[in-house]
Amino acid sequence: MCVLTLTAVLSFTISLLAKFAADHLLIARIPVFGSFAGLQIAENSGVAFSITFPWKLQNILIGLALLCIAVAATKARTKAGKIAFGMIIGGAAGNIADRINDGKVTDFFQAGSFPIFNVADSFITVGVFLLLLEMIWRWWNG
Repeated sequence: MCVLTLTAVLSFTISLLAKFAADHLLIARIPVFGSFAGLQIAENSGVAFSITFPWKLQNILIGLALLCIAVAATKARTKAGKIAFGMIIGGAAGNIADRINDGKVTDFFQAGSFPIFNVADSFITVGVFLLLLEMIWRWWNG
């Protein structure tokens, strides 16, 4: 199995397992660093940072974004790029799967005033960060 596919499958699976655990085990907020950070259930019917669009438009935008990422992923040549795209695809697929039943994503990590997020969001963010690091690395090294 290629690195891209393996990373996407692992990211997707871990995202769903974390969502399942949060849904079934997280009854009340659990402080990790006092009031600054903790585990807290929140439902998000929007996309990144809880931004919402009309339902049909939002679903079209999510589908188009995932399609563009999948096309870009096929062009990844480095192992780091394949891992990064795998994380983004797996995290996005995890959020899409979470959204299927009720149109909402379960978020459960709270840190400061930053919007509450989940494991799938973390995979997407880390994947994008890795792609940026790879771009900077290639630019720096000519």
